[in-house]
Amino acid sequence: MTSTFLPDKRTGPDAGLPPPAADPARSRARRRALNWLTATGFQLPALVLFMGLVLLPMLFALYAAFFRWGGFGMPSEYIGGENFTRLFQDEVFLGDLWRCLVLVVLSLVLQLPFALAMAVLLNQRMRGRAVYRMLFFAPYVLSEAITGILFGMIFAPDDGFADQLLGRIGLEGLGGEWFADPSTVMATLFLVMTWKYFGFHMMLYLAGLQAVPRELTEAALIDGAGPWQRFRNVTLPLLAPTLRISVFLSVIGSIQLFDLVWVTTAGGPDHHSETMAVTMFQYGFKRYQVGYASAISVAMFGISLVFALAYQRFVLRRDLEGATTTMRGDGK
Repeated sequence: MTSTFLPDKRTGPDAGLPPPAADPARSRARRRALNWLTATGFQLPALVLFMGLVLLPMLFALYAAFFRWGGFGMPSEYIGGENFTRLFQDEVFLGDLWRCLVLVVLSLVLQLPFALAMAVLLNQRMRGRAVYRMLFFAPYVLSEAITGILFGMIFAPDDGFADQLLGRIGLEGLGGEWFADPSTVMATLFLVMTWKYFGFHMMLYLAGLQAVPRELTEAALIDGAGPWQRFRNVTLPLLAPTLRISVFLSVIGSIQLFDLVWVTTAGGPDHHSETMAVTMFQYGFKRYQVGYASAISVAMFGISLVFALAYQRFVLRRDLEGATTTMRGDGK
């Protein structure tokens, strides 16, 4: 058996020397460029969709807000900031801001504490707790349209399920027009919102409670702490990051509330349940004042953005700093 060697064709001083090694810096640069191209290729479809369906419509809404425009053709009648000035003179929009604040306060004071209480209860060892969790979370899975139609039938005046139930137990005097009465429409709407969304927050709290080390609560129990002391001094501080996220989602959801209100009341009676999103829809698609509707959408975006930035700066700062520190530590 013979071996065949390829002759070294180099001549001159380098003849007989091993071939030069590849430049490490050039190899790293080539590898980084390849990784960048690969990542860009995967992200490009999502970026195109985001620009086409989110970013460009937002920019166009901002542009249209400076025109008196009915939605047909391109905006041409420039009016400057007149639409934004009109916002602060519009009693309906100012009422929307007040109703938004009412919903936010009711959510923070009633809905979220109720969800937390149910999460603490269902985190205990009890028979059938998986069934209860499923039942309480099920309303969140339903669409807002189905929820609105369902409660529209439940709270129908006179022949609705709510009035019939109150009549059978001798409390027919508590019945009423519910969604049709300006004095009860917001309370009824908030009741529907709580039924629809509290299960979502309850599941968030359950996930946070299951991350609380059992050793800490057992140590507090050995030290003689009662149930309330264990909850206040051990469970609640460890659940704080989850609570902060829940509050953020609840406030943003109240600012942008639309579909549930539109299906149940359409903003009535006489604007008493109208929200900013409903007002925007009314002006844009019912009255064809798209320029003014665009100004309302810009105001909604501005309110949400300011709240999000302020909340991140003053409330979520510790959570974000902790996550960044953890990522740096893992990187080391």
